[in-house]
Amino acid sequence: MEAKVLDTKGKATSSKVTLSDSIFAIEPNDHAIYLDVKQHLANKRQGTHKSKERADITGSTKKIKKQKGTGTARAGSIKSPIFRGGGRIFGPRPRNYRFKLNTKLKRLARRSALSLKAKEESILVVDGLSFDSPKTKAFKDVMDNLKLTDEKTLLVLGKENPNVLKSARNLKNTKVVAADLVNTYDVLNAKKVVIAKDAVDVIEKILN
Repeated sequence: MEAKVLDTKGKATSSKVTLSDSIFAIEPNDHAIYLDVKQHLANKRQGTHKSKERADITGSTKKIKKQKGTGTARAGSIKSPIFRGGGRIFGPRPRNYRFKLNTKLKRLARRSALSLKAKEESILVVDGLSFDSPKTKAFKDVMDNLKLTDEKTLLVLGKENPNVLKSARNLKNTKVVAADLVNTYDVLNAKKVVIAKDAVDVIEKILN
């Protein structure tokens, strides 16, 4: 499939770029997308949650009442979970939520996500995305020209560009990544995906 190449003023240029059908026009695999997004979110979890169980509570271990004759249930410690201030039963403990997925499945998920965006006509190819120095106003002007100011946007560059990254980091609706760091979650989470012209070849090289 072919896509028009826009300039930073939002106008169509005379050039076009061919987007590989094996990446931007496949039948999306919903289960692969689900697994890749699940892994991405799981790997971001800190896993430092912890509650105090009865062994962690500070308190006397003295038996608080006699075993029999009270007419109520036996109780051996004030740290028991049935008393106020006692430990929690089966509370959360620190754990690692990370898990692995096969590389082929992750590539399939990214191809599926990009195909969904292409089907929705939510992919723009732009040329000339570079700045001599970091300047948020200049970057915002580009977003205004592309009519993406109020849209949640993922900008994919061919390689890391510190000036573009620093220019965009104060805009809450825009995320900038290099082509080799694109993930399924970011593609699906964005309303529009803007791909730099030189990033198309990088994406196709990685995902093919």
